[in-house]
This record gives sequence, C-alpha cells and structure tokens, in this order.
Amino acid sequence: MNKQKNFYSVIIGTELLNGRRKDAHFSFLNEQLLKRGWEQKGSFVIEDDTKLMYEVFKLIKSDPNSVMFCFGGIGATPDDYTRVVAAKAFTNGNMEFHEEAKQRIIKQFKEEAYPHRINMSYFPINAKLLKNVVNNVAGFYLEDRFFFTPGFPSMSQSMVIEALDKHYAKNDKKYRRVLTASCGENDLINCMKEIPKHLDLASLPKILEDKRKVVLSLSGFNKEEVDENFQIFIDYLEKNEVEYVLKDINF
Repeated sequence: MNKQKNFYSVIIGTELLNGRRKDAHFSFLNEQLLKRGWEQKGSFVIEDDTKLMYEVFKLIKSDPNSVMFCFGGIGATPDDYTRVVAAKAFTNGNMEFHEEAKQRIIKQFKEEAYPHRINMSYFPINAKLLKNVVNNVAGFYLEDRFFFTPGFPSMSQSMVIEALDKHYAKNDKKYRRVLTASCGENDLINCMKEIPKHLDLASLPKILEDKRKVVLSLSGFNKEEVDENFQIFIDYLEKNEVEYVLKDINF
C-alpha cells in the first residue's frame, strides 16, 4: 500500500457550529483510519456556505496525495449545496443524473421520488456510488479518493467503511519509539533538528512532582531508520546523565 496518502475530513453543517447538534463524524473516521494504519492530516468543520465549501475542496484537491471524506449537504433541500459545489471544484461544474442512483431512489420512494428526491441522484459527472443502508439514497465519490456522504452518521458510517475497505484497506505498519526524559523540551531541541522531516516526531512537556519531564515519540515505516534517529536522543541523554525511561509502541 502506498504510504503517501493524506486524509482529510470536511464536516458541513451550520447546526454543528451553533451547537444545535454534536459531531460524530470526526471520531468515527479517525477510529477507522487508525485501525487501518492511516492518520488524518486535517479536518474542517464548516458552515453551509458555498464559497467556503469550494475553497476548502480546492485546497484539498491541490494536495496530490489527498483523500477526502465529506459529510453533509447531499440531501434534497435548498440548503444542500455539496453536490453542486463538488462539481464546481472537481468536474468543472459538469453534472448528470446518475442512472443507477436514480433507479435506487425510484425503487425506494416510488411516486414520491418526484419532484424533489430524484435530485439526490444528480451528481458530478463520472461519480461512483456508495451504498446507503438506511434508505438506499446513494452517496458518491470521485477519482477513487473524494468521498461524499450524508450528514447522518447512521448513513455515512457504513459508507466510510465501504470506501476504506475497497480503496484504502490497510497501510504498512508503523514503528514507534517512545521515551520519557527528566528534562525540558528546550534541552532536546538541537537533537530534534537532526531528525529527517519525513519521520513523525512529537514531544509533550509535563510537570510531575514539580519536576520537568518530556515525553518524546518518533515513528516511521522503516524500523532501522527510526532506531538510528531515536538513538540521537538516547546518546544525548546518556552523555548528559539525564534520566529517561523507554517504551516501545508498534502500531
């Protein structure tokens, strides 16, 4: 599996920002990604504003390694803008009625499919479908990496699983080294500067029993490279007689 994938979530809903509803999409997507060895690079919670939606979509599209999961705005009401904005951002505004999505809606709702529900099958051109286990109104995706799902978790969660299982089932396993040192972050900055940028370095300062501590984590896909660079910190700590505790985590 190609490790160079940057996952983004776009959660659309003014009702989330004004507190009328609580978001459940971020935590679910994050959980599913981590189970498969992936991580999110960014997450956007935005209101139903077409200009803002477009700018966020374009920003994510500009990343050649991006994979996006978008939640919300693909219903039939006048404030459901996602399909049109997605077409503007990803297919030069070109849209079409997706025949299979259209037939699913007709089968589900019969004569009540018209005049409004049928519009939920009007997608950017060349869209592929995501199954809706609740009411058979499909979600959709473009280029096998831009996924659009409803705002209802009961509908979107199965679509997330479907998309990941089909296209991004599992990444290579990451290897992580962790230590807790009896010093401050400032003492380790010069060591940090030696670490290659493609490795994931994180430090978390703590104060325990009125003493400074720092939890240092280094991870990557190449075990030997992680070990070699992690040794820079160990050498520094031992040379300066700083106490530390090691903990190795593989995930």
